[in-house]
Amino acid sequence: MNNRQDARLERVLATLALVIISLISLANVVVRYFTDASFAFTEELSVFLLVILTFAGASVAMRSNRHIRIGFLERLFPRLRVPLIVLQWLASVAVLGLVVWFAGQFALKEYQWESESPGLGLPNWWYVVWLPLLALLMIVRLSQMTLDRLRGRLTDEP
Repeated sequence: MNNRQDARLERVLATLALVIISLISLANVVVRYFTDASFAFTEELSVFLLVILTFAGASVAMRSNRHIRIGFLERLFPRLRVPLIVLQWLASVAVLGLVVWFAGQFALKEYQWESESPGLGLPNWWYVVWLPLLALLMIVRLSQMTLDRLRGRLTDEP
């Protein structure tokens, strides 16, 4: 199974975020070196892109079963492997579901309050709406990975 193709959207998002962070940081350093001034927007944009990079990267790791997981109990009790995998899925969906819910509520409030970012004056919900969307995508990738593990198409060891 070729896992590199399975999370293509997240790979593209993470790559774009990293490239843009690198370019604006480099541009800021060069401008500051020559003019003793810096761009006001770089920190705000970099933090936003780091959130996208983190969630997209976590989604890629989720799909390819690369997150840290303790498989001790699965190896110790092979007969309990399937219930343990299902339990891991349920616990992870619960946590990610909370992220989707609370981040979605936060994005909705930011939209309703029409709050703006301090550096660029953009609507804050533009930044925040990515949290529930990417957490939802992580649930999809988690479910795909769990099904692959249960069907034996994805090994538990790298």
